[in-house]
Amino acid sequence: MICFRLSLIILFFLKSSDFVSGQFHTATYSPDRHIEVHLITELNGEFTYKVIFKNKPVIHSSRLGFSLNKPQVDLTRFKIISTDTSSYNGTWKPVWGEVSEIKNRFNQVKIRLQDLNKTDIVVDLTFVVYNDGLAFRYEFPDQKAFKHFIIKEELTQFALAADNKTFWIPGDYDTNEYLYNTTLLSEIDAISAANKEKDIAVQSLIGPNAVQTPLMMKSPDNIYINIHEAALINYAAMHLVLDKSSNTFTSHLVPDVIGNKGYLETPAKTPWRTLIISDKAEDILSSKMILNLNEPSKIENTDWIKPQKFIGVWWEMHIGKGSWDLASGKHAANTENVKKYINFAAKHGFDGVLVEGWNQGWEDWFGNWKEDVFDFVTPYPDYDMGAITNYADNKGLKIIMHHETSGSATNYERRLDDAFKYMVKNKINTVKTGYVGKIIPRGEYHDGQWMNNHYLRVAAKAAEYKIMIEAHEPSRPTGLHRTYPNWLANEAARGNEFNNAPSLGITPEHETILPFTRLIGGPMDYTPGLFHFKLNQFDSARKTKVRTTLAKQLALYVTMYSPLQMAGDLPENYEVYPDAFQFIVDVPVDWDDTKILEAEPGDFLTIARREKGKENWYIGGITDENSRISRIKLDFLDMNKQYIATIYKDASNADWDKHPEAYVIEEKIVSTKSELEIVLAKGGGFAISIKKNEK
Repeated sequence: MICFRLSLIILFFLKSSDFVSGQFHTATYSPDRHIEVHLITELNGEFTYKVIFKNKPVIHSSRLGFSLNKPQVDLTRFKIISTDTSSYNGTWKPVWGEVSEIKNRFNQVKIRLQDLNKTDIVVDLTFVVYNDGLAFRYEFPDQKAFKHFIIKEELTQFALAADNKTFWIPGDYDTNEYLYNTTLLSEIDAISAANKEKDIAVQSLIGPNAVQTPLMMKSPDNIYINIHEAALINYAAMHLVLDKSSNTFTSHLVPDVIGNKGYLETPAKTPWRTLIISDKAEDILSSKMILNLNEPSKIENTDWIKPQKFIGVWWEMHIGKGSWDLASGKHAANTENVKKYINFAAKHGFDGVLVEGWNQGWEDWFGNWKEDVFDFVTPYPDYDMGAITNYADNKGLKIIMHHETSGSATNYERRLDDAFKYMVKNKINTVKTGYVGKIIPRGEYHDGQWMNNHYLRVAAKAAEYKIMIEAHEPSRPTGLHRTYPNWLANEAARGNEFNNAPSLGITPEHETILPFTRLIGGPMDYTPGLFHFKLNQFDSARKTKVRTTLAKQLALYVTMYSPLQMAGDLPENYEVYPDAFQFIVDVPVDWDDTKILEAEPGDFLTIARREKGKENWYIGGITDENSRISRIKLDFLDMNKQYIATIYKDASNADWDKHPEAYVIEEKIVSTKSELEIVLAKGGGFAISIKKNEK
């Protein structure tokens, strides 16, 4: 690890800075000098920044600042007090992840600003510049005359240099479960896009030009740009509102129930505002900048944290075979049915079984907003918790708990200790939480400051009990799984369950966009592995179907990264295709290395990953609604070794609409000199396992 620092007090001259006609200007570069960030105080005192990549403008001059409700002041005009520059070059090892070691190298400048509006409020602005992008944050140091304050709005701007191709979803305080739109910046119309959605209840839209992050763009001169945030702690999520006349986004924080955007006490700091930039789409997916910007693990002993593969009593409720509630007469979470899932999981070497609908309250949980509908410790009478967990334990498996809060986060917090003690008593160490509906009784939004703090409180409390978690319907992630590695995954986007939605569901391009958007912030519980494509198995009136091929469902285990991977379909559907199911049995959930072989957002993606602690590689390749040919070089394999590649691919007649189940499996001897050419069907994909040839 190398770190050095240079501190300077600005008077009239700085080594890398200058005053021109009253202006301050300094430039900070990435270590490879491909990215340059210019920081400028304008003549009127406004502090701005601009970004250049390989001599091409990416962000034009963009304003920074705040508007406060308490005290009532706009922090938009500043004088420079001091500057501090440093560099860092080190590495660290994640508890689990896509790679076994992560490089962390950047140049940093920290500038102390003082308000010119006679409040004398001091703000520190820190910029860090990596080879793959940059980030900046505001810090409010401890100061006697400025202690408690209320945010009216953060005024951060991103003035894009062109009318970029953009992959976006509407700005919404309460949900991120939309399909992605692909338009130019100038064509963004969030209200119209949201109103076309019939699969979710449009909840709290911001406005016609508002979008959510992570936001993915491609400029006319082929520069890829991703805007997001890192380390979202004690703060509201950042949405973006576009001024189409200038291609400028301005930050828009999620308010609380009375309209305030945040309550802070000095010393305080905002999340990092992040820009990942490259002229190669593959580099966007390889970036670990979001993780690097988060704090190291707060959990000292992490030996109990284990990535997992599981099946669940879940999908059958979505397609009409079973139900969550007992009164329906089709209660799926009954003792005998769950034992069948346990038997199947044990037979195929899985780690666990998720059980939804095990606890009392599902008859009256949605839409009535009763605060105490669930207590998280009372099973239905047909579900013998002790017998189930003992049965699973005897087969080397764990039951995965489900805590649906029905949006009542305060009720959940009051009951957390009892709920986690109940889990420990029953030998359960993983929980899937859910936040469907409006947050009650506070009336908060899912993405606001209070709820973001709630998600962290749950993660921290779970760690006390050595419990791993994944959250559904939370704010989108920002890399906090580095700080809380027991927080394995989130939903926070439209997942595979929406294939059962009555209108748009999931389009073939959706999975080619998500890695560039939602997954930039962290792993997603996408629930891949659907093998039955017409979803009228148990209800002939259903017209919905899965819009991928079977081979693409296999590929998603590699392209949609998560340390918590579910085999989403029913055991009986897997038994129809046991040879294809073998890939799901084999594919790991933790990795030593990852190679992005080819990528283009909205079109295609191929990723190779090496299994943790082993020499085996797994490759997943997917396409959108278009058929295409993928050509793969295996030059990442070890020299002088031969491998057996088992290739699961679309059959010649495969098509997501007409013949989704058509696939072929073939084996080949391969080496580092091998090249594979694979045809992907419309909405198709391929999956490959590569194991050392022991013969």
